[in-house]
Amino acid sequence: MEIIRDPKVTLLARQQYLGHPEIDWKSDSDVDAQALVEFAGRLCYLSFGKEAGVGGGHKTIQGRTTNKEYLTNLMEVKHGSVLEHAVFTFLFEGISRALTHELVRHRAGFAYSQLSQRYVDESDIAFVLPPEITDRTPAFHVWKEACEASLRYYRSLLDQVSEQVADEPKATMRRKRARQAARSVLPNSAETKIVVTANARAWRHFIELRGSPAADVEIRRLAIATLRLLQDEAPDIFGDFTVVPQDDGTETVDVTHSKV
Repeated sequence: MEIIRDPKVTLLARQQYLGHPEIDWKSDSDVDAQALVEFAGRLCYLSFGKEAGVGGGHKTIQGRTTNKEYLTNLMEVKHGSVLEHAVFTFLFEGISRALTHELVRHRAGFAYSQLSQRYVDESDIAFVLPPEITDRTPAFHVWKEACEASLRYYRSLLDQVSEQVADEPKATMRRKRARQAARSVLPNSAETKIVVTANARAWRHFIELRGSPAADVEIRRLAIATLRLLQDEAPDIFGDFTVVPQDDGTETVDVTHSKV
């Protein structure tokens, strides 16, 4: 039986900022997400500069000429709606279904596509060790035995129900009927995979909420792993987050601009 102890986070997609062919303005940032957010913010007040060729009145934000300064100002005044234009897609692996039950509660600004236990044969499924359980302790042995038993019951149910539905004419439906019955005995620690797309504002909310000391340790690890990738991708959107080591060996998140 495979045991997983850490999540795997992979960035699958990011946006490309193309600019506007009739607006003579360019951000000093080469990060597409950050340039897009700045453009969206400047459009709200037509603050591209008089030479940009945008009709109507023009405003300038004195002293805030760089992308970093502009985004910092957005954070300070909590003009978070423009962050919703920047979008990132991740693949999360090595996480438990207990975690995804919490993850999918984040609705606004999120999209999900999760591995189906109804379609996928889980006879060789891995299990995610809860961070609170330490290897080679009595608790670990209890947990491991429970997972092993559930896997045996899954395989047994799969075989028995497959025989019961043998008269089903469609092979796909036979597999679905057997697997949907067998999955009922798998625990919350069963490993799953999920593709998650969200905008930058939604990612900030997720990281702030799930990176806090009150969050479940497994989803906190996932939030921090995601944060580190987002800070590489868009440092001026996510740079005000700080990862703080804790005495128990875990990590939490602090943020300068809360609830943007």
